[in-house]
Amino acid sequence: MAEQGKPGSGEPMSPIVKKRRGPSVVWLIPLLTLCIGLWLVAKTVAEKGPEITITFRTAEGVEAGKTPIKYKDVKIGVVEAVRFNSSFDQVVLTVRLDPTAKTFLHRDTRFWVVRPKLSLRGISGLDTLISGSYIEIDPGHGSPQYHFIGLDEAPVIKSDVDGVRISLLSDKLGSLDIGSPVFYRGIRAGEVLGYELANDQHSVFIHAFIKAPYDELVHGNSHFWNVSGIDLSVGADGFRLRTKSLLSMVYGSIAFDSQASADSPDEDVSALVYTLYSSYDEIIEKAYSRKLRFVVFFDSSVRGLEAGAPVEFKGIKVGSVAEVRLEFDSRDTSFRIPVIVEIEPERIIDRANGEGKNAYQTLQTLVERGLRAQLQTGSLLTGKLFVALDMHPDTPLKLVSDSRNVLPEIPSIPGGIGQITTSLSNVLAKLEKVPTDEIGEELQASLKAFRHVIEALDQRAEPMAENLDKALLYGQQSLDGLNKVLDPASPAQFQLNRMSKDLSDMARAIRSFVDVLERNPNAVIFGKPESGEP
Repeated sequence: MAEQGKPGSGEPMSPIVKKRRGPSVVWLIPLLTLCIGLWLVAKTVAEKGPEITITFRTAEGVEAGKTPIKYKDVKIGVVEAVRFNSSFDQVVLTVRLDPTAKTFLHRDTRFWVVRPKLSLRGISGLDTLISGSYIEIDPGHGSPQYHFIGLDEAPVIKSDVDGVRISLLSDKLGSLDIGSPVFYRGIRAGEVLGYELANDQHSVFIHAFIKAPYDELVHGNSHFWNVSGIDLSVGADGFRLRTKSLLSMVYGSIAFDSQASADSPDEDVSALVYTLYSSYDEIIEKAYSRKLRFVVFFDSSVRGLEAGAPVEFKGIKVGSVAEVRLEFDSRDTSFRIPVIVEIEPERIIDRANGEGKNAYQTLQTLVERGLRAQLQTGSLLTGKLFVALDMHPDTPLKLVSDSRNVLPEIPSIPGGIGQITTSLSNVLAKLEKVPTDEIGEELQASLKAFRHVIEALDQRAEPMAENLDKALLYGQQSLDGLNKVLDPASPAQFQLNRMSKDLSDMARAIRSFVDVLERNPNAVIFGKPESGEP
């Protein structure tokens, strides 16, 4: 270090140089620039939002860098890239979402492409004709997820719609399809979500959704039935045509009822599987679970009688035909037609014993008092038959069954066509007993006697004709004289006219006299007053 001059010595003072310790200020500028750059990068990455992939079967209507992702018509992202998967059978979309959309990405989140579509259910996606196709998102729940499988069609019900999902089991799908309506008392309460084949390969599971507030009407004992298309049936009642609505005819539909009761437990209906009945009539039939079987033997033809035909008592249905058989007895080479009928005692209320109690004993008592079965024609158009029960106390009790039959028997009597045939047979049998030969001989003798009478009349006809001519001549002369009298130019007619005129004058004179008496009653005594007197 150089020495410095002393003050006042006259020597110049030399500067004092000190070394700076630490980094130079010049390095702060690039460091600050680096920090700002890192912050901008972090900010850009944070604002860029999550990146996800969506796999579709086709990229129809999708363009990289243009196709937006929307939720409730608000853009929340865009498709950045479109590529094939490793097997080249599907396309994978790389999508960049807004940071706020990260809360939508869960395990059951759904994506689908919205494009114009024309179907029997209507027209959808018309706005995409101008703006182009876009991808719709339906946020879900569950664990976070960033890889999704896109839907081919838009879901029928979105996750933000309140309601309950139910499962139905049916023998066949029929005309039901995704989107088919579900009605409650004619009001649209839900829709069909989808369907699948059951594990037994013979039934179909149908998944439906009931919207709020109609979901509160679905209970554990509710009934669901199919009201699809046109229900055309031919039975003992003739032709029956029923349909719910035009919408049901085209798309198919389901209806349900509410069977809540005060003691019905609170159940999670989404965990239940309901039976989908083919019609409401089937529900009514299944409501009567107790059935009593009887056998009826008919002698006449049972053509037109089928299983399921009604059994009625005085026009009220009390059961149905379960089976129609044909039995052959090789011992005497005879045939019998046993008809198995099922009586539903719950339809009959016994006021003494209660509903459905001692039904066999009650019907046995009725048989002893004259209960009989008949075949009746339900409709002349279809020719279908049904079994009619009624009381016929005057008919004999004729049983056909033997010890081999385990079912109690209801006796039968001819009815309907059989009764007409029996009556005709009886008439023909009576006609055969009529002595037609004797009647013919008597009729021939009567014809001979009549011929003699005609011949006698011919012999006397000529004198009678002469007398008749004379009578006609006298009658003609009388008519001529009457015509002369009625002729206006005849003297008699002149005298009659003159007499009529005189009678008219007399009537006027009498009327004048009466008027005078009414004005002057004393004119009969004092005479007619002179002129000028009152």
